[in-house]
Amino acid sequence: MSSGSQPQPTDRPEFDRFVALLRERRPSLPKRLKQVADHALAHLDDMAFGSTAQIAEKAGVQASTLVRFAQALDYSGFSELQEVFRSRLRRHAADHRARLAALRTAGTGSDGGAALLDGFIQASEASLAQLRAAVRPDQLEEAAALLARAQTIVLVGARRMFPVVSYLAYAFGKLGIRAVLVDHVGGLGQEQAALAGPGDAILAISCAPYTTATVEIAAAAHQRGIPVLALTDSPLSPLAENCNLWLDVAEADFGAFRSMAASVTLAMALAVATAEHAGASADPDLAG
Repeated sequence: MSSGSQPQPTDRPEFDRFVALLRERRPSLPKRLKQVADHALAHLDDMAFGSTAQIAEKAGVQASTLVRFAQALDYSGFSELQEVFRSRLRRHAADHRARLAALRTAGTGSDGGAALLDGFIQASEASLAQLRAAVRPDQLEEAAALLARAQTIVLVGARRMFPVVSYLAYAFGKLGIRAVLVDHVGGLGQEQAALAGPGDAILAISCAPYTTATVEIAAAAHQRGIPVLALTDSPLSPLAENCNLWLDVAEADFGAFRSMAASVTLAMALAVATAEHAGASADPDLAG
């Protein structure tokens, strides 16, 4: 699948530069270094705070492999690379109200609210334009056919992607498609998803920074031979490594806030396309 990636600004944060460089060099990395790359993107917090021995054990490699991985990406050693993951956490630790205040400051006088609205509209338009370029019609049809063959579609997404899978649960229900939402209540997401059988399918959604629970559920299902469709933002995404098919959905941002326009739009199109493949009749209340 096409990654749909866009040129990044030269002043982007160090973690974003790391991901861009990894995207460029991953195809030529040895197997063990690719293994570290996949683990790193799926366990961002562990990479920031774990010891070298702990990270190596979880990644299934030798500690020296972490050093080789860092050097393959032009870092002097693993300690320097680990600081990149720590800087990502510091960057994302800012309170959302502080971010909002900073965005409002960018406005002028009474135009602040209008400037915010215009900024979010532009981010949404950019996200939708990228979605149109990234997802081909035949890819959408293939994804819909995969879901239509399933007895039950298990919907997996957390944090900012939970509203998207919640909408899909609603839409599939209205369209007559059997779907189950993994809601992670009581921390039982893994157990909820484990009920999926060979005749079912997993639809997993996650974008950077990837949610560990979503990645692990998709990987476990894929290993059990259950069809997995992923909606994610990069060929380097750990979801892309553990699925039968993935669709590219990357969101533009305004300030520190990412749009949700492309994710929701793709979810809507996928729900209706699945119903068409399944021959299901839409509930007239779907638009309500």
